[in-house]
Amino acid sequence: MFTKLAPKSDLPPVNEVKELPCNGKQICVVNLNGELHAMENTCLHMGGPLGEGVIEKGKVICPWHGWAWDPITGQGPGPAAKIAVYPVRIEGDDVMIEIG
Repeated sequence: MFTKLAPKSDLPPVNEVKELPCNGKQICVVNLNGELHAMENTCLHMGGPLGEGVIEKGKVICPWHGWAWDPITGQGPGPAAKIAVYPVRIEGDDVMIEIG
């Protein structure tokens, strides 16, 4: 089931990330080349807030120690490092995500 994340006006600019609250947790919203993605906000390394990071070469870079995360697959720097990604869709002026 899709849940409202935010109005479109709250989205990050192209090639930037932003933390947004949804259902009691923070979500990392990624605007990668104009395409929206949503992922877990916590880096598995030491808990850094991915929504405060930057995008480099198509990856979200954790602001604490530089671990790189793929916003499409949730894959991190090693085969065991993977975080949740959430489907995103736009309904009118709202951004909706599906949190399992």
